[in-house]
Amino acid sequence: MKRSLRNQLSVIFSGIFIAIILVCILCNVFLLKEFFLLSKYKNLKSAYERLNAVNYQEMQETSFIISMRKFCEKNDISAVVLDKDGEVMFFSGNALSMKTQLYNYYLSPARESDVVLKQYDTYVLRNALDEESQWRYIEAIGALDSGDYFLVRTSAEGIENSVRLSNVFLVIITLIGIIAGIITISIATRKITKPIQELAQISEKMTNLDFEAKYRGDASNEIDALGNNINHLSESLEKTIGELKSANANLVKDLENREKAEESRREFVANASHELKTPIALIQGYAEGLKEGISDDPESRAYYCDVIMDEAGKMNELVKKLMSLNELEMGQNTLSIERFDIKELIDNQLQTMSLLAQNKGITLKYEEGSEFVWSDVFKTEEVFRNYLSNALNHCAGENKEVVVSYEKKEDVLRINVFNTGENIPEESLGRIWDKFYKVDKARTREYGGSGVGLSIVKATMELLGMEYGCENKENGVMFYFCLPQK
Repeated sequence: MKRSLRNQLSVIFSGIFIAIILVCILCNVFLLKEFFLLSKYKNLKSAYERLNAVNYQEMQETSFIISMRKFCEKNDISAVVLDKDGEVMFFSGNALSMKTQLYNYYLSPARESDVVLKQYDTYVLRNALDEESQWRYIEAIGALDSGDYFLVRTSAEGIENSVRLSNVFLVIITLIGIIAGIITISIATRKITKPIQELAQISEKMTNLDFEAKYRGDASNEIDALGNNINHLSESLEKTIGELKSANANLVKDLENREKAEESRREFVANASHELKTPIALIQGYAEGLKEGISDDPESRAYYCDVIMDEAGKMNELVKKLMSLNELEMGQNTLSIERFDIKELIDNQLQTMSLLAQNKGITLKYEEGSEFVWSDVFKTEEVFRNYLSNALNHCAGENKEVVVSYEKKEDVLRINVFNTGENIPEESLGRIWDKFYKVDKARTREYGGSGVGLSIVKATMELLGMEYGCENKENGVMFYFCLPQK
């Protein structure tokens, strides 16, 4: 089962975050009390050093008394100093209680409730019980270098409560921190993995030969460099695939056309001769009439000349189409396959034919939409132009319409050109692609058709290796051709 990178990173970071928090809690539970005690020991030792550093006169000075008491208050310390006669030289806190405690230390035997923590040369650091208040204190008790006695102590009762409250507070803060941390990690990992997911989607599309998607990230790090490299790779692959498609299509058609070349040449000469016979005969007849002076009427001579020019123009157009068709069938045309938007091609041709459609009272309809295809642009344009010209010439009915539409099936786009009018007879549907075949010869002659246009479509589509055809509809005829989108 696939696991997303975002979820994996979230789990890893969350696990590390929670582990760090748990270590902090454990350290707080097991080491905080010891840390507090070390802090108390340090404060008591500092108080002892302050008291030991002054003589009797200095200890009586107001500045020292104020300074020492501020120190005691700041660090929650009580202190008393007695001279050798038992008189109080300095005190901060309950002097009487501490004086009694100091007497007991020297006059009474050691009690089981008092625990010596550390022994120094002139004083002892101990955990002792105050008999008067029944509170436990951490005490530094003994003699100064001057020989005077001292007691410095701080309450041990508050340490337990402080540690407990600190642990409770830490647990609450930790829970809040874990929730906030998980949310932050989720947001952060989403931001980190978003461009990676985008690259994964782009690479998946590239495996299906879809090169439209491009990386647009702005992470400003190595991921951006990877995205830009994938963009360059996509462009190179698209270009290379286009070249390979062109080369492959040309190779296949070369092999097929080589076998048909001789037969196509003989058929071409025979059909061209037959198709050119009529206009040549007309030109010859009208030219001989002009030479023999059949009519001296200027209007008649002009008519004869118009007929000759019209037939010569038809011959010229026919020769061009035959040459183009011959090149296709002989395999002399090479393909240049590229990816382009079919909409632009259709728009150009519809605009070109719009005036002709307007003069004939035909409405042009187009279901607009951009669709990218792989093909030869000029060959595709010729196919569509022949279909559109054919539709305009055969459009009929009360509401004359020519409709261009798309149909998509998997990776193939089908382009339809429909015109209202009469259906093509069933027996002629398979023959309309033959050179010089005409369903209605009189009508074809009327608009100057040569019967070669659909043959060019057939040869072009076979060169491209794609499907094409014609279908009778309820109120008209639909021609179509297909192009690959991948």
